[in-house]
Amino acid sequence: MPENNLGIFARFRRYFLAGILVITPILITIYVTWIIITFVDTQVASLLPESLDFTKKLPHQIPGIGLIISIIFITFIGALTPGFLGRTLLKFGERVLDKMPVVRSVYGAIKQVMETVMSTNSNSFREVVLVEYPRKGIWVIGFVTGETKGEVQSLKKEKLINVFIPTTPNPTSGFLLFFPKKDLIYMHMKIEDAVKMVISGGIVTPKIKK
Repeated sequence: MPENNLGIFARFRRYFLAGILVITPILITIYVTWIIITFVDTQVASLLPESLDFTKKLPHQIPGIGLIISIIFITFIGALTPGFLGRTLLKFGERVLDKMPVVRSVYGAIKQVMETVMSTNSNSFREVVLVEYPRKGIWVIGFVTGETKGEVQSLKKEKLINVFIPTTPNPTSGFLLFFPKKDLIYMHMKIEDAVKMVISGGIVTPKIKK
């Protein structure tokens, strides 16, 4: 085969692979977004009574109607909760859940995590650190979840820090470790960039901030 043809084939292959790298994340994002919207629309439509399901009266199905209804409903619940009626219903619901052996543990754990993550006055899940784990010389990315308190801290003289070590490619699972503060290397990396790095297995590496 002539060298010119080899050059054209090499360029075509390079351009094709570059196109794959550009298009694939976009298509996957669109696909996942479409699945989520369709799923929410379907679930919301199944929950609405026949008389209130106005989506069936529309000439064409509009994607995202169910998602908009869900956002409005969640916002309404959030606005209702601070009031007397909302607090009363919430306390009653929590008392009912507290009597269910397995459910109360799941609900309590999820509520605590959500309150910690959503709190604007907390630094939890807002700092990225580099720690040696599982042995000296091996480094992993961790997320500071707060200062160690209670019995764990009372057993040690030095100040301990709660560090969550995520797993790849699922950063929602991992290990809770208690490190001496002096053993932590605090990084300037944003929490979102650190999560991307963990999920990608190190393929996506954020730029160094100066």
